[in-house]
Amino acid sequence: MRITGISTHVVGTPWRNLTYVQVHTDEGLTGVGETRMLGHTDALIGYLREAEVNHIAGSDPFAVEDLVRRMKYGDYGRAGEIVMSGIAVVEMACWDIKGKALGVPVWQLLGGKVTERVKAYANGWYTVERTPEAFHQAALKVVERGYRALKLDPFGTGHFELDHAETLRSISLVEAVRDAIGPETELLLEMHGRFSPATAVRIAREVAPFAPSWLEEPVPPENLKALAKVADKVDLPIATGERIHDRIEFRELFESQAADVIQPDLGHLGGILETRKLAATAETHYVMVAPHNVGGSVLTAASLQLAGCTPNFKILEHFNDFADAEIKKVVKGAPEVVDGYFALPDAPGLGVELDTDAAAEFPQQQARFDLWAEGWEKRNPNGTRA
Repeated sequence: MRITGISTHVVGTPWRNLTYVQVHTDEGLTGVGETRMLGHTDALIGYLREAEVNHIAGSDPFAVEDLVRRMKYGDYGRAGEIVMSGIAVVEMACWDIKGKALGVPVWQLLGGKVTERVKAYANGWYTVERTPEAFHQAALKVVERGYRALKLDPFGTGHFELDHAETLRSISLVEAVRDAIGPETELLLEMHGRFSPATAVRIAREVAPFAPSWLEEPVPPENLKALAKVADKVDLPIATGERIHDRIEFRELFESQAADVIQPDLGHLGGILETRKLAATAETHYVMVAPHNVGGSVLTAASLQLAGCTPNFKILEHFNDFADAEIKKVVKGAPEVVDGYFALPDAPGLGVELDTDAAAEFPQQQARFDLWAEGWEKRNPNGTRA
């Protein structure tokens, strides 16, 4: 079997474009992969156009390791977010093809399942006014939907520091959410790399009474010593890693012991097997894995394949019940959350199919997501520009 070519499909919303790539073969099997770029969708498609000629067409889709190695190193340049994302979508699609050809789900090819179901946490649910009352009502809807975990960033446009008034407001939002969801539902606290170490530590102590399950990206991700400084001074678990695009770059993070949970994005880290290798290294450092998953249903399905065969898999992010829920229809067999969990897929490959006709109903947009703009949490770029 050989790859004959690829086709790309962009599903657009005002705040995110989702790029789907189909890999076609001479035996009629087609696989699909997905990633979400912020502001670089055209660059990704341009890279894939060149990579199709230089590396992809004519390759054996079963030889995943060889294809990834050639795409990563064959152009003699250091692979960053765009290249690693391009590798990821093609790699996912190759695993999809392999699973379909052999009649088994991908997790079966990567060691077999270690779990029957995967806990989900909701994100994208707090697209409301930034008041305790609005956040309380929105959180109630998440619990009513069956989720047993949710995440929020209550910190507005905070950057390095957060003044006293904004601190009080942010803490009031966390308190309102905890009151809505009760003590048994997990509350995950996102900081989006906003703060200096001193500010992050101060806020961590303020939110501790509301028992967040982790503190995510408390400081900008470029400075691991700053992250270690926070980890040394707070009792909450630290989560990070969504903006690291090569598993090799996690080495220093593991050595620092500054993170309790890593959050690689399969769509940016080179795909399923690259992330499985990273998870195995994390396991040797007693670190849990909770992938960043802000894409659509194909990326969710790929992340579930990883979850199925990974002993130190913790929980999976899910946006698509609350933010742009209508885009789920572009994928047949889209994974669904039932009573707070995803069932482990058992269909061959990734277990999903792209509906290209449905995808065409959501053309690419000039998507924009600015975390430093007032009202960013509403995910309405036209109404959030400063």
